[in-house]
Amino acid sequence: MKANLKIRIFFILFSILAIPLGAVGQQGYRIKTVVIDPGHGGKDPGALGRHAKEKDITLAIALKVGYYIKRCCPDVKVIYTRTTDVFIPLYKRAEIANKNHADLFISIHANSSPNHKVQGAATYVMGLHKDEENLQVAMQENKAILYEKNYRANYQNFDINSPEAYIIFSLYQNAYLDLSLKFASLVQDQFRERARRIDRGVHQAGFLVLWRTTMPSVLIEVGYISNPIEERYLMSKYGQDIIASAIYRAFKQYKAEVEK
Repeated sequence: MKANLKIRIFFILFSILAIPLGAVGQQGYRIKTVVIDPGHGGKDPGALGRHAKEKDITLAIALKVGYYIKRCCPDVKVIYTRTTDVFIPLYKRAEIANKNHADLFISIHANSSPNHKVQGAATYVMGLHKDEENLQVAMQENKAILYEKNYRANYQNFDINSPEAYIIFSLYQNAYLDLSLKFASLVQDQFRERARRIDRGVHQAGFLVLWRTTMPSVLIEVGYISNPIEERYLMSKYGQDIIASAIYRAFKQYKAEVEK
């Protein structure tokens, strides 16, 4: 390992240990604000199916998740990173969450694979990828920065095609890893038990949209737009309602558990 790589890892670890976790776990703690992030948008269509674009599916599901939360948890403030078909840089999405002192960040996406038979839902948290598939998912989602001006400056010259860069990058967010994993597991439980979706599990990988968030954060891949059957489901009002309801139920359960 090169000397400068060791130095960067040291300072990242030092900064992680210095992050205060705030009121999480303290008596009287309440989840007051949740930021919901519909992936992609505007000039960035995201993954493409035969008929659908990822950006449209994520927006529809995100708005439904927010609607359910506002209707059933009126004490929680819901903020969206976008409510229309506009392009929002990845770092700006984290800024929205941080500036509003969010207690939870939920980024919603749809997956894609060259193998059109692959289907199922998965939830990711910021961390070190443990296999090539997780790395490829992160690389695919991180390509959104190529639509940004001066993206190298915004992400400290991060190379989206370098596996080594992801090793350093994955050390961020460790301060909130346990709570992020808790919520991610609840989401997958709901997908499997309630929504009857194929459960592709909880994983860790280096997603730029989760990089600078200062709260528990997850990225949810609601299904494979590349699978014709799943694409139709994700495009349908019924499918979107079921998926949004599953994410809302996971949020409601998470809120109850961390507020005990």
